[in-house]
Amino acid sequence: MEEERAGQFRTEKVDVSFSLDRRQFLKLIGSGIIVFFSTGDLAESQQRPSGPAQELPKDFNAFLRIGEDSRVTCFTGKIEMGQGIITSLAQMLGEELDVPLNRIDMIMGDTELCPWDMGTFGSRSTKYFGPMLREAAAEAKKVLIELASDFLKAPVGRLMVKEGMVIDQSHPDKKASYGQLAKGKRIEKQLDQKPSLKPISAFTLSGKSVGRTDALDKVTGKASYAGDIRLPGMLYARILRPPEHGAKLTSVDITAAEKMSGVQVIREDDFVAVLHVRPDGAEKALSLVKAKFDVPESKVDDQTIFDHLLRVAPRGDVIEQKGDMERGRDLAALVLEGTYLNRYLAHAPMETHTAMANVEGGKVTVWASTQRPFGAKEEVAQVLGMSSKDVRVITPFVGGGFGGKSRNRQVVEAARLAKAVGKPVQVAWSREEEFFYDTFQPSAIVKIRSGLDHLKRIVFWDYEVFFAGERSSQCFYDVPHFRTLSHGSWSGGGNGHPFEVGAWRAPGSNTNTFARESHIDVMAARADMDPVEFRLAHLKDRRMQKVLEVVAKTFGWSSAKALGNRGCGVACAIYLGTYLATMAEVEVNQETGQIQVKRVACAQDMGQIINPEGAKMQMEGCMMMGLGYTLTEEVHFKGGQIQDLNFDTYEIPHFSWLPKLEAVLVENPDVPPQGGGEPGIICMGAVIANAVFDATGIRFFELPMTPERVKRAMAEARNKKS
Repeated sequence: MEEERAGQFRTEKVDVSFSLDRRQFLKLIGSGIIVFFSTGDLAESQQRPSGPAQELPKDFNAFLRIGEDSRVTCFTGKIEMGQGIITSLAQMLGEELDVPLNRIDMIMGDTELCPWDMGTFGSRSTKYFGPMLREAAAEAKKVLIELASDFLKAPVGRLMVKEGMVIDQSHPDKKASYGQLAKGKRIEKQLDQKPSLKPISAFTLSGKSVGRTDALDKVTGKASYAGDIRLPGMLYARILRPPEHGAKLTSVDITAAEKMSGVQVIREDDFVAVLHVRPDGAEKALSLVKAKFDVPESKVDDQTIFDHLLRVAPRGDVIEQKGDMERGRDLAALVLEGTYLNRYLAHAPMETHTAMANVEGGKVTVWASTQRPFGAKEEVAQVLGMSSKDVRVITPFVGGGFGGKSRNRQVVEAARLAKAVGKPVQVAWSREEEFFYDTFQPSAIVKIRSGLDHLKRIVFWDYEVFFAGERSSQCFYDVPHFRTLSHGSWSGGGNGHPFEVGAWRAPGSNTNTFARESHIDVMAARADMDPVEFRLAHLKDRRMQKVLEVVAKTFGWSSAKALGNRGCGVACAIYLGTYLATMAEVEVNQETGQIQVKRVACAQDMGQIINPEGAKMQMEGCMMMGLGYTLTEEVHFKGGQIQDLNFDTYEIPHFSWLPKLEAVLVENPDVPPQGGGEPGIICMGAVIANAVFDATGIRFFELPMTPERVKRAMAEARNKKS
């Protein structure tokens, strides 16, 4: 079993059972105090899929264990992929239970040991699982105090807890550690009444900056990922892939590959794979497979995609509306229209999709790089025609996901092959496979029509988004008449895209924020107003006002025009309860079309903050990653043929691009913790586009703003002047 320990990653052998039956679970984890707690409305808030196989366990939803060694173990279906919840969730637990961080072990994403979880995405771990974890810790502490009352022969009201010790306040020498209370026992407790939570004013661990508990293992190379798992007799697989999406296999010749020493060839209909004890051996065998495919006619490419999407878009759903749109148009002295475009994006994580599968004794164990271990469990069971109780998915550390590892194709492939050959099989996608089979952020279109009256007030706002979904499309500015329509989502197949699309960090919000905040800037310019003043004049929400004021002060915003080819921009957004405002300064090279981002400041109100330094790290990572979709990242294609299959043509941000970054946390402890892993990325397209306009007078309506597009726009602007 791969077990994640705070500050340590260790590998142990465990006699595994394959049922979430309470008795089997207790037998597996050994003695200690086990506290079961209810998830309450968590399942509903996560919009769990229905169906018999998806129901939450009847007797318990989640649990903690206090062991004989005084260590506290948290079992969670969430996974760690660089966002830092292995630390912040442990802080929330340690705070409520009054134990030091170094005594907490996090067991994450193991479907045999952990309660069901929808998946790790959407900046939802702290927001939804965190409060539930605090309640569990409070229950556990109450249980421990009750046990200590008997152990110390002291009334409950006289007992206090400090750093994992229960102390008799009248007789401080009388105390018992959590381990003493748990020693030699297997105690199950489920409280009838929920204890109160610790007030924020009493916090000593949560809300404090602490180092990441997984940092040492990761910087020393000790941390294990799915590709690091090694099992006796294992084989490496390479799989025959089509030349493009939609292609059908018409014939295949595996004769030469079968003659290669040590090679096993598996063919199940169109699924063809070669396996070898060495990865290079499998690669050589795959090169010997001769295949022909029927390739469909290319009806769309990256030049025609936007027209195509508008033709096939479904009817729009009203997301929100207020007032009377006709009345708003009548009030408008100036009507402004804009169409904003986003391209397909790849996730391009450092770790490609990887899985190791082993089939033994009618049971399947898979170690997988996945954001959805429980989804993977169900998929493997379905494909192999077995009960999901006989499938276990273990999630070691994941080397980046950004939404792309919500799909589990590699998990199913490894399981199929392991069953076929009767040996452990590793499937690790090549970089080309990663780009080919990625679920891309969809190309999307936003059309906005708005109006200003004679007092420079926005009087109507008509917003239509195509294929980016509704997230962050809502109008938070003070507008009397508005309507938001959404045509299609960022997810799902059969929706007009030439290949599969899905979640990409802060799905839909990058597109919607780019469009809305660019158009707000268009109106501010036409009103001849400073873009910050224009926004503040149309804001009533105090949280939004505050983040904008804080970032303006941090950045040193000035309405004065920058010198030379430099410019500054601003953008605001709300992402699932997190408020943020971002400012940036850029320099545009007139000759090369290169945009250099000099500095970026972001102020973020994410409610109660668990680990300030960890939150800032996420903000900084978001800002840096956002430079990619803003300046260079896009997928070129012709029909189902992906033309960017590696980093030689798909350009992600370079270290040399790194601007000065300022991440400011706006404290708001009265609001429960919100998400922090995604919000910081969503303003980057708009803020840089607005800064480029300030520098050049040219408005860009399409992302990315590549050097070629910038040079072309500048040439067109010069031609118009001449």
